[in-house]
Amino acid sequence: MKALISWFSGWSMLAKHFLFLSLGTLVLLGGLAWINLREAEDLFRKQVVSDAQIIIDRTNLYMNAYLDNVQNILLLISTREDLLNEGMEKEASEILRAYAKMNSTLYKSLYLVREDGNIISNSQTTFEIIGNPQIPMLLTKAKETYGMFISEPYQSSMSGKTVAFVLPIQSSSTKSFKGMAVVEIDLVQLTSLIAQFMNTKNQTFSIITNKRNVVHAFDASLPLSSYRLLPYNTTVFPPELNTGFVDQIAELPLGASEIQGAEGDLVAVKSGMNKLGWYFVAFYENSFFYHNISSLYRTFSTAGVFWIFLVLVSTYMISRYITLPVRTLVAKMDRVRDMEVLHTIHVTGNDEIGRMARSYNAMMERIHHLLHETKEAERRKKQFELKMLQSQIAPHFLYNTLACISSLAKQHKINEVREAIKTLVGLLSFSFDKSSEFVTLNDELEGLRMYAYIQKVRYGDKFTMEIDAAPETQSKTILKLTLQPLVENAIFHGLVPLKRTGTIRIRTKCLKDKLIITVRDNGLGMNSEQLDSLFAERHKAPSKHRFTGIGIMNVHERIGLHFGPEYGLTIFSIPEVGTLIRIELPSVEHTE
Repeated sequence: MKALISWFSGWSMLAKHFLFLSLGTLVLLGGLAWINLREAEDLFRKQVVSDAQIIIDRTNLYMNAYLDNVQNILLLISTREDLLNEGMEKEASEILRAYAKMNSTLYKSLYLVREDGNIISNSQTTFEIIGNPQIPMLLTKAKETYGMFISEPYQSSMSGKTVAFVLPIQSSSTKSFKGMAVVEIDLVQLTSLIAQFMNTKNQTFSIITNKRNVVHAFDASLPLSSYRLLPYNTTVFPPELNTGFVDQIAELPLGASEIQGAEGDLVAVKSGMNKLGWYFVAFYENSFFYHNISSLYRTFSTAGVFWIFLVLVSTYMISRYITLPVRTLVAKMDRVRDMEVLHTIHVTGNDEIGRMARSYNAMMERIHHLLHETKEAERRKKQFELKMLQSQIAPHFLYNTLACISSLAKQHKINEVREAIKTLVGLLSFSFDKSSEFVTLNDELEGLRMYAYIQKVRYGDKFTMEIDAAPETQSKTILKLTLQPLVENAIFHGLVPLKRTGTIRIRTKCLKDKLIITVRDNGLGMNSEQLDSLFAERHKAPSKHRFTGIGIMNVHERIGLHFGPEYGLTIFSIPEVGTLIRIELPSVEHTE
């Protein structure tokens, strides 16, 4: 073998290049063959999905036409608003009976309902005996709706499983609500019509509403094999689709996807929502849907074994004799993502790769040096910015506070004036007189109470503040003015706009090696867009309501800067419910 290697090493560059190029060509052809297989497979899959989509689209067109037909009937009935008048019951029932007879394959029951709840049906005698408890609920909704609407599927005593199409009728003279026209369709008949071309041994279908209710009905005239693919609950009659499976259907994306059926994997092709607000989903057995692809795989797998062998050999040869130096350089460069560690390349040659490696090492040393300089400058800049913000007292805050104290003085409320001035002095002293950025949690809460007192002087009983601080947390270290910006945000953006008294609750506890503080309010809350803007607030001008220039984002950055990125704020908010801010800090005893 050594002699062979020595003999091969003596080959000229031309011979080696020819050998490697030949192997590379084989790899290229193998890649092209694989790409061809994938493209052929994708093309076939797309064609099958396209065929299924065409069938679904035609079914949706049929159901849209069904809707148009129902709308036409409702519009015809609505033109006869006189049928809702007293004494027109017999004529109204006969007209409804005539419409139902002309469209007996589509409609099960027709109703005219007056505003007072009086109901006229196409089968008045039957209706008076068994009734229909769904009609009053539809009437309530019709009074709140100005246009036609479609109910969710329900079980009707008159029509079996059905869906109601409802059109409110207005008085032509007063434009007020006069009644409604209702059509209950025959879902069993609709299911049977669709099943004629969608139910086979290997395929079936389902129709669901956008509220995850099943539209299609169980048709006892169909063979049980028509229902074997989907998981039905057979403990009830008629059988119903399992609720969990319906939820899975609702979560499916539009187009083709795979889902677990009653007897194995299925391919589900889901259409977009039609005019009725329904989704039509066709299901195919996986083996049936892709059965022609199996032969395509067998054809390519035979050649694939041979191609894989060539690929492995050629890859080894190219990597060993040509690309090893290049791959070494690339591997080192890929590790540049971690700039904290300096990755250098061991240089062994003086060729082009060696010179490139030396240049790379020099460049990395320079970048590493500049990176540390930049990080240090950025850190000092952030500290300076935060200290500047902390040192700023918003003039509006002082102006408004002094204006309130002046108002109290004019009202001769001497005790209140004295307490307000004392609290303001204490708050300013807490904010600026202490040399350290760190204070105990007890001191921070005391400063927060002084701030809340001043705001209550301004806003009266717009809010209350409750503090539940665990005794073991009182002596823990916290950055000064961590809680005040959070309470300030809760007051001005959550509670002041309310027409009721709001509550701010602050709780502290130690959990393992962390100090956990939660600030909760029951104010307006925020949606996702407002939350995003809250974390972008350091790019905006400070609010005139702020006590200092520090905002919520600044608090988060200060914590990360002093304690590390694993600590900071987490915000949860629900509109019209409130906001919860969770603060995580290291649990450290305060030392002077």
